[in-house]
Amino acid sequence: MAEGALAALMFPALFALVLLGIPVSFALIVVGAGFGLPFFGWSLGQQVLGRLLDVASGFAFAAVPAFILMGALLERAGIAERLFVAMRLWLGALPGGLAVATIAMAAVFAATTGIIGAVEVVIGLMAIGPMLRAGYERGLVAGTVAAGGSLGTIIPPSITCVVYGLIAQVPVNDLFAGILLPGLVMVGLFLAYILVRCLLVPADGPAGDPEERALPLAAKLRVAATALLPALVLVALVLGSILAGVASPTEAAAVGALGTALLAAAHRRLDLALMREALEKTVVTTAMIMLIVFGGMLFSSVFYVHGGGRLIQAVAGAAQLPPALLVAAFLAIVFLAGFVLDWATIVLLCVPIFAPLLKAAGVDPLWFGVLMLICIQTSYLTPPMAPALFYLRGVAPPEITYAAMCRGVLPFVLCQIATLALVMAFPMLATWLPGSLKPF
Repeated sequence: MAEGALAALMFPALFALVLLGIPVSFALIVVGAGFGLPFFGWSLGQQVLGRLLDVASGFAFAAVPAFILMGALLERAGIAERLFVAMRLWLGALPGGLAVATIAMAAVFAATTGIIGAVEVVIGLMAIGPMLRAGYERGLVAGTVAAGGSLGTIIPPSITCVVYGLIAQVPVNDLFAGILLPGLVMVGLFLAYILVRCLLVPADGPAGDPEERALPLAAKLRVAATALLPALVLVALVLGSILAGVASPTEAAAVGALGTALLAAAHRRLDLALMREALEKTVVTTAMIMLIVFGGMLFSSVFYVHGGGRLIQAVAGAAQLPPALLVAAFLAIVFLAGFVLDWATIVLLCVPIFAPLLKAAGVDPLWFGVLMLICIQTSYLTPPMAPALFYLRGVAPPEITYAAMCRGVLPFVLCQIATLALVMAFPMLATWLPGSLKPF
Protein backbone atom coordinates (compact mmCIF):
# COMPACT_ATOMS: atom_id res chain seq x y z
CA MET A 1 0.00 0.00 0.00
CA ALA A 2 1.31 3.46 -0.90
CA GLU A 3 2.80 5.57 1.88
CA GLY A 4 0.18 7.72 3.51
CA ALA A 5 -2.76 5.63 2.29
CA LEU A 6 -3.69 4.37 5.76
CA ALA A 7 -3.21 7.85 7.19
CA ALA A 8 -5.60 9.24 4.57
CA LEU A 9 -8.25 6.71 5.62
CA MET A 10 -8.07 7.63 9.32
CA PHE A 11 -10.11 10.82 9.04
CA PRO A 12 -13.04 9.28 7.12
CA ALA A 13 -13.08 6.47 9.68
CA LEU A 14 -13.15 9.00 12.53
CA PHE A 15 -15.97 11.05 11.00
CA ALA A 16 -17.97 7.87 10.33
CA LEU A 17 -17.77 6.85 13.99
CA VAL A 18 -18.67 10.37 15.18
CA LEU A 19 -21.69 10.51 12.86
CA LEU A 20 -22.79 7.13 14.21
CA GLY A 21 -23.06 8.75 17.62
CA ILE A 22 -19.90 7.39 19.26
CA PRO A 23 -18.34 9.93 21.65
CA VAL A 24 -15.41 11.72 20.05
CA SER A 25 -12.91 10.57 22.69
CA PHE A 26 -13.74 6.88 22.14
CA ALA A 27 -13.83 7.35 18.37
CA LEU A 28 -10.30 8.79 18.48
CA ILE A 29 -9.05 5.89 20.60
CA VAL A 30 -10.72 3.23 18.45
CA VAL A 31 -9.40 4.66 15.17
CA GLY A 32 -5.94 5.29 16.60
CA ALA A 33 -5.66 1.77 18.03
CA GLY A 34 -7.23 0.11 14.99
CA PHE A 35 -4.93 1.79 12.47
CA GLY A 36 -1.94 1.46 14.80
CA LEU A 37 -2.19 -2.32 14.98
CA PRO A 38 -0.82 -2.98 11.43
CA PHE A 39 2.27 -0.87 12.23
CA PHE A 40 3.01 -1.73 15.86
CA GLY A 41 1.59 -5.24 16.02
CA TRP A 42 1.26 -6.62 19.52
CA SER A 43 3.48 -3.85 20.91
CA LEU A 44 0.56 -1.47 20.35
CA GLY A 45 -0.35 -1.79 24.03
CA GLN A 46 2.98 -0.26 25.00
CA GLN A 47 2.38 2.67 22.66
CA VAL A 48 -1.12 3.25 24.07
CA LEU A 49 0.23 3.10 27.63
CA GLY A 50 3.00 5.53 26.70
CA ARG A 51 0.54 8.10 25.38
CA LEU A 52 -1.64 7.64 28.46
CA LEU A 53 1.34 8.24 30.77
CA ASP A 54 2.33 11.33 28.76
CA VAL A 55 -1.10 12.85 29.38
CA ALA A 56 -1.35 11.77 33.01
CA SER A 57 2.13 13.02 33.94
CA GLY A 58 2.01 16.30 31.99
CA PHE A 59 2.65 19.01 34.60
CA ALA A 60 1.36 21.76 32.32
CA PHE A 61 -2.08 20.10 32.24
CA ALA A 62 -2.40 20.73 36.00
CA ALA A 63 -3.82 24.16 35.17
CA VAL A 64 -6.91 22.57 33.61
CA PRO A 65 -8.59 21.17 36.77
CA ALA A 66 -7.71 24.29 38.79
CA PHE A 67 -9.39 26.61 36.26
CA ILE A 68 -12.39 24.27 36.08
CA LEU A 69 -12.70 24.24 39.89
CA MET A 70 -12.56 28.02 39.86
CA GLY A 71 -15.43 28.20 37.38
CA ALA A 72 -17.47 25.53 39.16
CA LEU A 73 -17.25 27.44 42.45
CA LEU A 74 -18.25 30.69 40.75
CA GLU A 75 -21.17 29.00 39.06
CA ARG A 76 -22.55 27.46 42.26
CA ALA A 77 -21.76 30.18 44.82
CA GLY A 78 -24.20 32.76 43.41
CA ILE A 79 -21.37 35.11 42.43
CA ALA A 80 -22.50 35.23 38.80
CA GLU A 81 -26.04 36.13 39.88
CA ARG A 82 -24.76 39.07 41.96
CA LEU A 83 -22.64 40.17 39.02
CA PHE A 84 -25.66 40.18 36.68
CA VAL A 85 -27.67 42.28 39.14
CA ALA A 86 -24.85 44.83 39.27
CA MET A 87 -24.65 44.99 35.47
CA ARG A 88 -28.41 45.44 35.19
CA LEU A 89 -28.37 48.35 37.63
CA TRP A 90 -25.61 50.18 35.78
CA LEU A 91 -26.48 49.36 32.16
CA GLY A 92 -30.24 48.78 32.21
CA ALA A 93 -31.07 52.34 31.16
CA LEU A 94 -29.33 51.94 27.78
CA PRO A 95 -31.22 50.85 24.65
CA GLY A 96 -31.32 47.08 24.90
CA GLY A 97 -29.97 47.51 28.42
CA LEU A 98 -30.67 43.95 29.58
CA ALA A 99 -28.92 42.51 26.52
CA VAL A 100 -25.99 44.88 27.03
CA ALA A 101 -25.80 43.83 30.69
CA THR A 102 -25.89 40.17 29.63
CA ILE A 103 -22.91 40.56 27.28
CA ALA A 104 -20.98 42.61 29.86
CA MET A 105 -21.65 40.06 32.58
CA ALA A 106 -20.70 37.20 30.24
CA ALA A 107 -17.38 38.90 29.44
CA VAL A 108 -16.48 39.31 33.12
CA PHE A 109 -17.70 35.81 34.00
CA ALA A 110 -15.75 34.32 31.08
CA ALA A 111 -12.63 36.01 32.45
CA THR A 112 -13.10 34.17 35.74
CA THR A 113 -13.84 30.67 34.43
CA GLY A 114 -12.32 28.47 31.77
CA ILE A 115 -15.32 26.16 31.43
CA ILE A 116 -16.79 26.29 27.95
CA GLY A 117 -20.58 26.07 28.11
CA ALA A 118 -20.81 26.97 31.80
CA VAL A 119 -20.89 30.68 30.94
CA GLU A 120 -23.81 30.24 28.56
CA VAL A 121 -25.83 28.03 30.89
CA VAL A 122 -25.41 30.39 33.84
CA ILE A 123 -26.25 33.59 31.97
CA GLY A 124 -29.10 31.85 30.15
CA LEU A 125 -30.74 30.86 33.42
CA MET A 126 -30.44 34.43 34.72
CA ALA A 127 -31.02 36.59 31.63
CA ILE A 128 -33.58 34.87 29.40
CA GLY A 129 -36.51 35.32 31.79
CA PRO A 130 -35.99 39.05 32.47
CA MET A 131 -35.49 39.81 28.77
CA LEU A 132 -38.62 37.94 27.71
CA ARG A 133 -40.68 39.60 30.44
CA ALA A 134 -39.40 43.00 29.26
CA GLY A 135 -40.65 42.26 25.72
CA TYR A 136 -37.32 41.62 23.96
CA GLU A 137 -37.42 40.13 20.48
CA ARG A 138 -36.83 36.39 20.86
CA GLY A 139 -34.05 36.20 18.28
CA LEU A 140 -32.16 38.94 20.09
CA VAL A 141 -32.59 37.10 23.39
CA ALA A 142 -31.27 33.84 21.92
CA GLY A 143 -28.40 35.49 20.05
CA THR A 144 -27.30 37.53 23.05
CA VAL A 145 -27.15 34.55 25.41
CA ALA A 146 -25.42 32.29 22.86
CA ALA A 147 -22.90 34.97 21.87
CA GLY A 148 -22.19 35.83 25.50
CA GLY A 149 -21.61 32.16 26.26
CA SER A 150 -19.21 31.83 23.34
CA LEU A 151 -16.89 34.38 24.97
CA GLY A 152 -15.77 31.64 27.33
CA THR A 153 -13.92 30.15 24.34
CA ILE A 154 -11.46 32.99 23.77
CA ILE A 155 -11.39 35.29 26.78
CA PRO A 156 -8.60 34.09 29.08
CA PRO A 157 -8.27 32.04 31.20
CA SER A 158 -9.94 29.88 28.56
CA ILE A 159 -9.27 26.14 28.75
CA THR A 160 -9.14 26.24 24.94
CA CYS A 161 -6.14 28.58 25.13
CA VAL A 162 -4.41 26.34 27.68
CA VAL A 163 -4.80 23.17 25.61
CA TYR A 164 -3.92 24.92 22.35
CA GLY A 165 -0.76 26.42 23.85
CA LEU A 166 0.40 23.04 25.18
CA ILE A 167 -0.20 21.22 21.89
CA ALA A 168 1.16 23.99 19.63
CA GLN A 169 4.10 24.67 22.00
CA VAL A 170 3.16 28.34 22.15
CA PRO A 171 3.63 29.84 25.65
CA VAL A 172 0.23 29.97 27.31
CA ASN A 173 1.14 33.35 28.82
CA ASP A 174 1.68 34.76 25.34
CA LEU A 175 -1.52 33.19 24.07
CA PHE A 176 -3.54 34.72 26.92
CA ALA A 177 -2.04 38.12 26.16
CA GLY A 178 -2.52 37.67 22.41
CA ILE A 179 -6.20 36.80 22.62
CA LEU A 180 -7.06 39.56 25.09
CA LEU A 181 -7.32 42.50 22.67
CA PRO A 182 -9.23 40.55 19.98
CA GLY A 183 -11.58 39.34 22.73
CA LEU A 184 -12.23 42.91 23.81
CA VAL A 185 -12.77 43.95 20.18
CA MET A 186 -15.34 41.19 19.81
CA VAL A 187 -17.14 42.24 22.99
CA GLY A 188 -17.18 45.81 21.69
CA LEU A 189 -18.70 44.69 18.38
CA PHE A 190 -21.36 42.65 20.19
CA LEU A 191 -22.29 45.67 22.33
CA ALA A 192 -22.28 48.03 19.34
CA TYR A 193 -24.63 45.75 17.41
CA ILE A 194 -27.12 45.55 20.30
CA LEU A 195 -27.06 49.30 20.92
CA VAL A 196 -27.48 50.23 17.24
CA ARG A 197 -30.24 47.68 16.69
CA CYS A 198 -32.20 48.79 19.75
CA LEU A 199 -31.75 52.47 18.86
CA LEU A 200 -33.15 51.84 15.39
CA VAL A 201 -35.87 49.42 16.55
CA PRO A 202 -36.63 50.24 20.22
CA ALA A 203 -39.31 47.55 20.43
CA ASP A 204 -36.67 44.83 19.99
CA GLY A 205 -34.95 45.77 23.25
CA PRO A 206 -36.77 48.11 25.62
CA ALA A 207 -34.90 49.79 28.45
CA GLY A 208 -34.71 48.06 31.82
CA ASP A 209 -36.96 48.13 34.89
CA PRO A 210 -37.80 51.76 35.84
CA GLU A 211 -37.52 50.90 39.54
CA GLU A 212 -33.96 49.65 39.07
CA ARG A 213 -33.06 52.71 37.04
CA ALA A 214 -34.48 54.96 39.77
CA LEU A 215 -32.24 53.54 42.50
CA PRO A 216 -29.98 56.18 44.08
CA LEU A 217 -26.30 56.28 43.19
CA ALA A 218 -25.28 55.17 46.68
CA ALA A 219 -27.28 51.95 46.32
CA LYS A 220 -25.74 51.22 42.93
CA LEU A 221 -22.24 51.84 44.28
CA ARG A 222 -22.94 49.49 47.19
CA VAL A 223 -24.03 46.72 44.80
CA ALA A 224 -20.97 47.30 42.61
CA ALA A 225 -18.67 47.15 45.64
CA THR A 226 -20.10 43.83 46.82
CA ALA A 227 -20.66 42.12 43.45
CA LEU A 228 -18.64 43.68 40.62
CA LEU A 229 -15.47 44.74 42.42
CA PRO A 230 -14.61 41.30 43.90
CA ALA A 231 -14.98 39.65 40.47
CA LEU A 232 -12.73 42.26 38.86
CA VAL A 233 -10.13 41.82 41.61
CA LEU A 234 -10.19 38.07 40.99
CA VAL A 235 -9.67 38.62 37.26
CA ALA A 236 -6.80 41.02 37.97
CA LEU A 237 -5.12 38.53 40.32
CA VAL A 238 -5.34 35.60 37.90
CA LEU A 239 -4.75 37.27 34.54
CA GLY A 240 -2.49 39.98 35.93
CA SER A 241 -0.12 37.49 37.52
CA ILE A 242 0.04 35.44 34.30
CA LEU A 243 0.53 38.39 31.95
CA ALA A 244 3.13 39.99 34.24
CA GLY A 245 5.08 36.73 34.37
CA VAL A 246 4.78 36.57 38.16
CA ALA A 247 3.02 33.20 38.07
CA SER A 248 2.63 30.35 35.61
CA PRO A 249 -0.90 29.47 34.42
CA THR A 250 -0.91 26.51 36.82
CA GLU A 251 0.06 28.68 39.79
CA ALA A 252 -2.40 31.43 38.83
CA ALA A 253 -5.19 28.88 38.43
CA ALA A 254 -4.54 27.58 41.94
CA VAL A 255 -4.61 31.14 43.32
CA GLY A 256 -7.84 31.80 41.41
CA ALA A 257 -9.50 28.66 42.79
CA LEU A 258 -8.49 29.61 46.34
CA GLY A 259 -9.65 33.21 45.82
CA THR A 260 -13.00 32.00 44.49
CA ALA A 261 -13.47 29.73 47.52
CA LEU A 262 -12.70 32.64 49.85
CA LEU A 263 -15.14 34.84 47.91
CA ALA A 264 -17.85 32.18 48.24
CA ALA A 265 -17.12 31.96 51.96
CA ALA A 266 -17.42 35.74 52.28
CA HIS A 267 -20.89 35.49 50.72
CA ARG A 268 -21.71 32.65 53.18
CA ARG A 269 -22.29 30.18 50.36
CA LEU A 270 -19.30 27.89 50.95
CA ASP A 271 -20.30 24.61 52.58
CA LEU A 272 -19.61 20.90 52.17
CA ALA A 273 -22.47 20.42 49.71
CA LEU A 274 -21.22 23.21 47.44
CA MET A 275 -17.64 21.94 47.58
CA ARG A 276 -18.79 18.42 46.74
CA GLU A 277 -20.78 19.64 43.72
CA ALA A 278 -17.87 21.79 42.53
CA LEU A 279 -15.36 18.97 42.93
CA GLU A 280 -17.62 16.50 41.13
CA LYS A 281 -17.99 18.97 38.25
CA THR A 282 -14.21 19.44 38.21
CA VAL A 283 -13.46 15.70 38.12
CA VAL A 284 -16.04 14.92 35.43
CA THR A 285 -15.06 17.83 33.16
CA THR A 286 -11.32 17.25 33.61
CA ALA A 287 -11.69 13.54 32.88
CA MET A 288 -13.67 14.32 29.71
CA ILE A 289 -11.05 16.77 28.47
CA MET A 290 -8.10 14.55 29.33
CA LEU A 291 -9.70 11.52 27.66
CA ILE A 292 -10.08 13.56 24.47
CA VAL A 293 -6.46 14.75 24.82
CA PHE A 294 -5.30 11.13 25.18
CA GLY A 295 -7.34 10.01 22.19
CA GLY A 296 -6.08 12.92 20.12
CA MET A 297 -2.45 12.20 20.97
CA LEU A 298 -2.88 8.51 20.09
CA PHE A 299 -4.64 9.38 16.82
CA SER A 300 -2.01 11.94 15.76
CA SER A 301 0.88 9.59 16.68
CA VAL A 302 -0.52 6.79 14.52
CA PHE A 303 -1.33 9.29 11.75
CA TYR A 304 2.32 10.34 11.63
CA VAL A 305 3.83 6.84 11.74
CA HIS A 306 1.72 6.00 8.67
CA GLY A 307 3.27 8.96 6.82
CA GLY A 308 0.40 11.38 7.33
CA GLY A 309 2.70 14.33 7.96
CA ARG A 310 4.62 13.75 4.74
CA LEU A 311 1.33 13.29 2.87
CA ILE A 312 0.03 16.66 4.08
CA GLN A 313 3.34 18.34 3.27
CA ALA A 314 3.29 16.86 -0.23
CA VAL A 315 -0.26 18.07 -0.85
CA ALA A 316 0.55 21.56 0.48
CA GLY A 317 3.76 21.65 -1.55
CA ALA A 318 1.93 20.66 -4.70
CA ALA A 319 -0.64 23.40 -4.15
CA GLN A 320 2.19 25.96 -3.68
CA LEU A 321 -0.02 28.28 -1.67
CA PRO A 322 1.43 31.58 -0.47
CA PRO A 323 1.41 32.06 3.33
CA ALA A 324 -1.77 34.15 3.36
CA LEU A 325 -3.75 31.58 1.38
CA LEU A 326 -2.26 28.74 3.44
CA VAL A 327 -3.52 30.42 6.62
CA ALA A 328 -6.94 31.01 5.03
CA ALA A 329 -7.15 27.37 3.91
CA PHE A 330 -6.28 26.06 7.38
CA LEU A 331 -8.83 28.38 9.02
CA ALA A 332 -11.49 27.16 6.59
CA ILE A 333 -10.68 23.57 7.59
CA VAL A 334 -11.01 24.49 11.27
CA PHE A 335 -14.33 26.24 10.62
CA LEU A 336 -15.76 23.25 8.73
CA ALA A 337 -14.46 20.79 11.34
CA GLY A 338 -16.36 22.77 13.95
CA PHE A 339 -19.63 21.52 12.45
CA VAL A 340 -18.96 17.94 13.59
CA LEU A 341 -16.08 18.01 16.11
CA ASP A 342 -15.62 19.68 19.49
CA TRP A 343 -12.88 22.26 20.12
CA ALA A 344 -10.45 19.88 21.85
CA THR A 345 -10.54 17.39 18.98
CA ILE A 346 -10.02 20.15 16.42
CA VAL A 347 -6.97 21.41 18.32
CA LEU A 348 -5.48 17.95 18.82
CA LEU A 349 -5.99 16.86 15.23
CA CYS A 350 -5.24 20.05 13.31
CA VAL A 351 -2.41 21.71 15.22
CA PRO A 352 0.19 18.89 14.84
CA ILE A 353 -0.51 18.86 11.09
CA PHE A 354 -0.62 22.63 10.59
CA ALA A 355 2.34 23.63 12.78
CA PRO A 356 5.27 22.36 10.63
CA LEU A 357 3.72 23.72 7.43
CA LEU A 358 3.11 27.14 8.98
CA LYS A 359 6.65 27.20 10.37
CA ALA A 360 8.07 26.40 6.95
CA ALA A 361 5.96 29.21 5.46
CA GLY A 362 7.26 31.69 8.07
CA VAL A 363 3.84 32.29 9.72
CA ASP A 364 3.92 33.65 13.27
CA PRO A 365 2.58 30.77 15.44
CA LEU A 366 1.12 33.16 18.03
CA TRP A 367 -0.79 35.13 15.40
CA PHE A 368 -2.14 31.96 13.80
CA GLY A 369 -3.07 30.60 17.23
CA VAL A 370 -5.22 33.64 17.93
CA LEU A 371 -6.86 33.35 14.50
CA MET A 372 -7.59 29.67 15.06
CA LEU A 373 -9.12 30.32 18.47
CA ILE A 374 -11.43 32.96 16.99
CA CYS A 375 -12.38 30.56 14.21
CA ILE A 376 -13.16 27.81 16.73
CA GLN A 377 -15.35 30.27 18.60
CA THR A 378 -17.16 31.18 15.37
CA SER A 379 -17.95 27.53 14.65
CA TYR A 380 -19.26 27.32 18.23
CA LEU A 381 -22.10 29.65 17.17
CA THR A 382 -22.75 28.62 13.57
CA PRO A 383 -25.86 26.51 12.76
CA PRO A 384 -26.78 23.75 12.21
CA MET A 385 -24.38 21.91 14.59
CA ALA A 386 -23.52 24.89 16.81
CA PRO A 387 -22.77 23.70 20.37
CA ALA A 388 -24.02 27.06 21.64
CA LEU A 389 -27.51 26.27 20.38
CA PHE A 390 -27.54 22.92 22.15
CA TYR A 391 -26.56 24.57 25.44
CA LEU A 392 -29.20 27.24 24.84
CA ARG A 393 -31.89 24.67 24.07
CA GLY A 394 -31.31 23.17 27.50
CA VAL A 395 -32.16 26.40 29.36
CA ALA A 396 -34.48 28.26 26.95
CA PRO A 397 -38.30 28.13 27.22
CA PRO A 398 -40.31 26.55 24.36
CA GLU A 399 -41.28 29.92 22.87
CA ILE A 400 -37.65 30.45 21.79
CA THR A 401 -37.63 28.17 18.76
CA TYR A 402 -34.64 26.77 16.91
CA ALA A 403 -35.43 29.13 14.02
CA ALA A 404 -35.29 32.10 16.41
CA MET A 405 -31.95 30.87 17.71
CA CYS A 406 -30.47 30.59 14.22
CA ARG A 407 -31.82 34.00 13.26
CA GLY A 408 -30.53 35.54 16.46
CA VAL A 409 -26.96 34.25 16.33
CA LEU A 410 -26.20 35.22 12.71
CA PRO A 411 -25.48 38.94 13.42
CA PHE A 412 -23.13 37.90 16.20
CA VAL A 413 -21.40 35.45 13.84
CA LEU A 414 -20.81 38.41 11.50
CA CYS A 415 -19.24 40.28 14.42
CA GLN A 416 -16.94 37.30 15.00
CA ILE A 417 -15.99 37.17 11.33
CA ALA A 418 -15.28 40.91 11.46
CA THR A 419 -12.97 40.32 14.44
CA LEU A 420 -11.21 37.53 12.53
CA ALA A 421 -10.77 39.83 9.52
CA LEU A 422 -9.37 42.63 11.71
CA VAL A 423 -6.80 40.32 13.30
CA MET A 424 -5.82 38.98 9.88
CA ALA A 425 -5.45 42.51 8.50
CA PHE A 426 -3.74 43.89 11.62
CA PRO A 427 -1.60 41.16 13.22
CA MET A 428 -0.51 43.66 15.89
CA LEU A 429 -3.88 43.09 17.58
CA ALA A 430 -2.57 39.64 18.50
CA THR A 431 1.17 40.28 18.80
CA TRP A 432 1.52 43.74 20.33
CA LEU A 433 0.51 42.98 23.92
CA PRO A 434 2.63 39.79 24.29
CA GLY A 435 5.62 41.67 22.87
CA SER A 436 5.14 44.69 25.11
CA LEU A 437 4.95 42.49 28.22
CA LYS A 438 8.22 40.66 27.49
CA PRO A 439 10.43 43.10 29.49
CA PHE A 440 8.29 42.43 32.55
